[in-house]
Amino acid sequence: MSGAGGTWGDLPARLGSAAVMLIIGASAIWAGGVWFHELVALICGGMIWEFSRLMGPEKRRFAIPMGVLAAAAMAATMFLPGQAVLPVLLAVAIAGATQLEKDRLIYGAYASALILACYGLIVVRDVRGAYWIVWLVSVVVATDVAGYFAGRLLGGPKFWPKVSPKKTWSGTIAGWIAAGAVGVVFGGPALIVLSVLTSFASQMGDAAESALKRRAGIKDSSNLIPGHGGLLDRFDAMMGAALFVLLMGAALGLPAL
Repeated sequence: MSGAGGTWGDLPARLGSAAVMLIIGASAIWAGGVWFHELVALICGGMIWEFSRLMGPEKRRFAIPMGVLAAAAMAATMFLPGQAVLPVLLAVAIAGATQLEKDRLIYGAYASALILACYGLIVVRDVRGAYWIVWLVSVVVATDVAGYFAGRLLGGPKFWPKVSPKKTWSGTIAGWIAAGAVGVVFGGPALIVLSVLTSFASQMGDAAESALKRRAGIKDSSNLIPGHGGLLDRFDAMMGAALFVLLMGAALGLPAL
């Protein structure tokens, strides 16, 4: 949500909700194991519920079952053999797509991306440890915060007006700079490039959700989080970043922190 314009009226609600999410998220990250898995599963289920509702009012009848199915599948990854995880997770997206008469490809692709991104968070925490999750969260938060304030204070040309008319180039670039600084703090020069690329991926995750909302003609994916809208509105950037890190790690590996 970087580079948004307008007044500061929503800032108190945003900060309050962010504080609550920070406490819950930090506790789960620190505890790891089943606590982190279950938190990610709940978030995944909530986002799939919201996304299913975005596909149109006539499709909302299957939104709750899809959310429950996604949460259950994500929670089950703790107990599944490695080779079964991907088929089980992708089966959720396929099951949802088969319920639609049109836009099946959009549903299947976006739902798959959300589910794999959530699983990416679990993989990073289980395999790389809490430090990597803190780095990932820090990159996304730094990108969002820097973009939010730079966009409102500096303004300027729009980054992608047809998709997200409030985002500016000043906010976008400020997000990259902030992410690079996070890379310096966590891993030195070797992590700067990965941090900036992850920042860009987070912005693309934000843009993808914005495009879906514009297509559906709505402002927020839901009203679950005061000042932020829904889970998709808050975690869209995290999903883009987590999916990128998962794919990057699988393809090329990740540097040492």
